[in-house]
Order: sequence, then structure tokens, then C-alpha cells
Amino acid sequence: MNNILDALEWRYAVKKFDDKASLTEQQILEVKNAFNLSASSYGLQPYKMIVVQNPDLKEKLVPASYGQQQILQSAALLVFAVRTDFGMDYIDQYFEDMSVKRQIPLENLEGYKNFMKGSFANKSEDEILSWATNQVYLTMGHMLVSLAALKIDACPMEGLDSNAYDKILDLEAKQLKTIVAMPIGVRAKDDATASALKVRKDLSEIIVEL
Repeated sequence: MNNILDALEWRYAVKKFDDKASLTEQQILEVKNAFNLSASSYGLQPYKMIVVQNPDLKEKLVPASYGQQQILQSAALLVFAVRTDFGMDYIDQYFEDMSVKRQIPLENLEGYKNFMKGSFANKSEDEILSWATNQVYLTMGHMLVSLAALKIDACPMEGLDSNAYDKILDLEAKQLKTIVAMPIGVRAKDDATASALKVRKDLSEIIVEL
């Protein structure tokens, strides 16, 4: 593909994956790295991505996905979850990592750290969950573009029972909560949706120029 626009024209929400196709270890590593490079508020990454390749687990997740067969057909299922352990200790660790990676003395970062802590100090748990959930959606959009550039097919899914996912994947013990999922792999040759024209508004209807 010549550029990112070609990649975006190529991608679509896959309705049927080739269940015989797989992704290489290198492709899975590229997916993980793409996820890690996503933008997030303050760069805090208040989420994790669970990569499910175990066939038994994927089969258990189909009913929790309202029967959507892409879960089982996929080469891997990406589950995006917010961290429920986010707090001041998490921010402290972020600045320790920044100090090491950027070779900046920790005391030089104290003002920025206190500013960041102050922005969360008066937020309720629900407000922080809402903020973290927004970061997951930001990352999901980033991943759709990244996967298209890598020529890996995907289907973003909000249609799932997040509590059932949490139970099946034992996420509560990992201090995580499911938000969305994304099966990835290779589109089936008989997926009729692949040849359907994209339905998008004219630029004049969706862009405001000032």
C-alpha cells in the first residue's frame, strides 16, 4: 500500500475471518508495539491489552459477544481493558520511568508530577473510569489505523458483555475491566462485506472550515 489513505480504503469491519489463517509471531509483536505507541492523556496509558489466542478461551467468549463468530474465527482476539489500580502510586511510577528513560533527575520532575496528581486528586472513581475509558477508545482508533497499515484485518466490537469477559479472562484479579474487543486476522474470501463500497458523507457535509 502506497500510503495511509490506501490502507484506510482497504480496511473495513470484517464480518467473517478465515479461520484457517494465522498471524506470525512477528506480526503479533508488531501489533503489541503499535498498541504501546498509541497516544494517551499525559502519556499515562491507563489500560492494558489482552491478546487471546487460546482457542478454548475464544470459544468461551463467543456467548459473551452475543454469538459473534468473528471471535472464534480470528487469529487473535484483542481485549482492551482499563486499569482499576490507577492512582497516585501509578503516577509516581510513571515519573520514575520518565526519569530513567529521559535521564532527568526525579527532583526536576517534581513540579510536573504534582501538577498531574492535582488534576486527578478531586476526581471520583467514576470520573477516573470515564477518563480511562476515553483513552481506550483513543487507542482503539489508533489500532484500527495501525492494523490497516500492517495489512492485518480487524473488527472493533462494543457488542459484548464486559462482566462476562472479566470473569472468563479473570480480569478482576488482574485489576482490569473490559471495555471493548477487536478480533484480528485475515478476512475470509467469501466475506461479502469486503467488496461493499464504503458509505461516507461528502467532505462538505462533515468538515467545517473557518
